Amino acid sequence: MASSSSHLNHHQLPNINGGATAAPPPTPSCTHPNTTTTTKSESTADALSRLFNRLPPNLSLPNRRSSALSSTLSSLPTVTLSNQSCDDLISAATEFGYFQLADSDTIIPSGLTEAAESEALSLLELSEEDKETTFPRNWPLGYEADAETPSFCLDSNCTTESGELKLSSLCEFTRSLEKVGLKTLEMLASALGFKNPFGYDSTRFSTLMWLNQGVPDDKPAITNGFYPFVVCLQYQIREQKYCLLSESGWVSVSPRVDSVLVTLGDIAQVWRNGELKRVRYRPVVCSGQLDDPRKSVTMTLMLTLPTDSMVSPLRDISDGDKEDEYVEEEEGGSRSDERKGFKSFCFEDYAWRVYHERLFFKDPLDRYRIRP
Repeated sequence: MASSSSHLNHHQLPNINGGATAAPPPTPSCTHPNTTTTTKSESTADALSRLFNRLPPNLSLPNRRSSALSSTLSSLPTVTLSNQSCDDLISAATEFGYFQLADSDTIIPSGLTEAAESEALSLLELSEEDKETTFPRNWPLGYEADAETPSFCLDSNCTTESGELKLSSLCEFTRSLEKVGLKTLEMLASALGFKNPFGYDSTRFSTLMWLNQGVPDDKPAITNGFYPFVVCLQYQIREQKYCLLSESGWVSVSPRVDSVLVTLGDIAQVWRNGELKRVRYRPVVCSGQLDDPRKSVTMTLMLTLPTDSMVSPLRDISDGDKEDEYVEEEEGGSRSDERKGFKSFCFEDYAWRVYHERLFFKDPLDRYRIRP
């Protein structure tokens, strides 16, 4: 799997909640063996989604909190890092696509989360000029200005352009939560019988920490943080209910305090050829829980891929060969093609599309599914 230590600097998307409505910049291209022509119906659906996402907030219905309000309360499976049995993890991953880790405190030091939250809140108090100069846009990293829900996307080192701004606790918390994510992925690979593509090689994965300010109840629930991931993690500092866009629709869950809410994403589902359930987008706080949104921040860590990676289903270890990915043959109709549920695709193309088009009417993975 190819890797890259830098992110490409693309043009910035116009504000979806008003202002300019210029056409989005061209999608980056990546040559790979499964490039196909988009059908007329796909183009129509994509254009419709882009149109709705440019409407003012009072007309942009798909991503409003009203969608989350119609969610159903769901049971939240519990998994422990120390449990030798894999049954709970397999059940949670294949039936739900989300669960809570109950013993993550063995990795995350006591008091670190509160200190990290304090530093994150201090970033939201910076002036707009300081936010933009200290965290310049370098897709997907940097400060994303939004009238209602400003956010930051940081790398694992919480890199800034300021020599005076110290984020030591936030950086340590990010690294600690990264370890929890890598441990979770290793457990999942062992339980389901596939080779972990990341291992513990930092060149094979990318870590993103999203900091999102709380929003009033009458504003869109998800206006940023659209990015494909393998696993997404949120540490529970206090009792809060979250809304998740699962494959069965919106569900709400209530993780216990000091646990980590884990959701599996698009990339994990493709790796396992559709065997795993997944959650689209990041978890969001359900309405009616924020006394003062300006003093609330969610810290969401995503383990994802370097931008120049290719995504395809992975072989099981039991397949008896050491290759990580299915072999792509020049001739059609191979046995490997028959077993695959997804075509291989360029991660950068997919991430760019998910981030900018924010499709609610259509599953962005649909164009890569292999139909029987």
